[in-house]
Amino acid sequence: MATGHFKEGIAAGRLADAQYAENFSDLHPPLDQHEALVEADRCYFCYDAPCMQACPTSIDIPMFIRQIATGNPLGSAKTIFDQNILGGMCARVCPTETLCEEACVRETAEGKPVQIGRLQRYSTDIAMEEDKQFYQRAAPTGKTIAVVGAGPAGLAAAHRLARYGHDVTVFEARPKAGGLNEYGIAAYKSTEDFAQAEVDYITAIGGIRIENGKALGRDVHLAQLVQDYDAVFLGMGLCGVNALHADGEDADGVINAVEFIAELRQASDLGSLPVGRRVVVIGGGMTAIDAAVQSKLLGAEEVTICYRRGQEHMNASEFEQDLATANGVVIRHWMQPKRVVTEGGKVVGIELEYTAMAGETLAGTGETIVLPADQVFKAIGQSFVPVALNGSGAGIELEGGRIKVDAEGRTTMPKVWAGGDCIHAGEDLTVTSVAQGRDAAESIHKCLTSNGRA
Repeated sequence: MATGHFKEGIAAGRLADAQYAENFSDLHPPLDQHEALVEADRCYFCYDAPCMQACPTSIDIPMFIRQIATGNPLGSAKTIFDQNILGGMCARVCPTETLCEEACVRETAEGKPVQIGRLQRYSTDIAMEEDKQFYQRAAPTGKTIAVVGAGPAGLAAAHRLARYGHDVTVFEARPKAGGLNEYGIAAYKSTEDFAQAEVDYITAIGGIRIENGKALGRDVHLAQLVQDYDAVFLGMGLCGVNALHADGEDADGVINAVEFIAELRQASDLGSLPVGRRVVVIGGGMTAIDAAVQSKLLGAEEVTICYRRGQEHMNASEFEQDLATANGVVIRHWMQPKRVVTEGGKVVGIELEYTAMAGETLAGTGETIVLPADQVFKAIGQSFVPVALNGSGAGIELEGGRIKVDAEGRTTMPKVWAGGDCIHAGEDLTVTSVAQGRDAAESIHKCLTSNGRA
């Protein structure tokens, strides 16, 4: 990647215009027909497929790959959508290297799994480009469901409920639907406004109305939703940001990585986004990797990820870590933030303390280092903010700081289900959220049709 001439401090337009388009092009270009057929032929079509067991949505992977191999990509797409209506986005953003592809027998035998994610994208892209709809709404039931949050969990729940003939209203706080898929995924993983194309594809079934700019606790209230609708599904994700617990973290230049990624995803001109010359990212998950890599692609000269534990403890997969280092990002382990160094209220560096394990506990060693930085990203996780839930009506029980649900997604409040990152069982993965939204919808449908009320 060309770097060009760098100015000191945070600035926009560090690269030539053409370089931004190249840097943020599709990370995994789609397979053409020949490539898909060759790759599909590598599948053993295992009877007790370990890849299928590793998929949170339990897609019949051997079946959809066999359908590709026999020249039936639309049939393949239906097999995928039967279990995961957001299969197109999951094909792009799922950490397949730690899920289905890690479990692939080819991976075990020869260290090179079948490219399940890219095959999934091949089929789902064809279906969506042809606007092939596989599902018709059932006869109207007269039942209404409110879904809070138009992210993966909410969209999956809404589509499944609409299929059964229920009328769904989705309340979304942001200007666009899509949730994490629209605002939280690296731009090179979801190109050409795919998130919105997927929302349009999902809602084309009918019976789903999305109201944007409607936040729970501000514009709509849980007690009123419970009163007005036959059931409520909560899928609002996470909106709190964990603090660094470092002196000076409110300084100019210390930025929430999630907000940075969201701003980048919505930018019409990547060259207009300011980025530091020396960037430090604090964290060890996918968000940290996405913020670091995209900083480098925007023209940052030096980007360093600092993580408080070892490489084996990082939530980001080995593939994601390799992606970062391949783009020139330095990953440093066993160090935690202690103080943001400032001059005139602006970041000029960050002091970090080396860490080590003291028995079962992580502890600082007392030894410190200062890394020069004009931009510091906080990517140490998000938290659930429950204020909007219990402002009115009965309280919802929390567990581990998130909403407590049973095996079917029921909360402790009658008529209310939940899924996705906001629940205790959430894994902060698109595919897991889809599974939870889908399964909660099945539970809601069962309740509404068995006794007429939730």
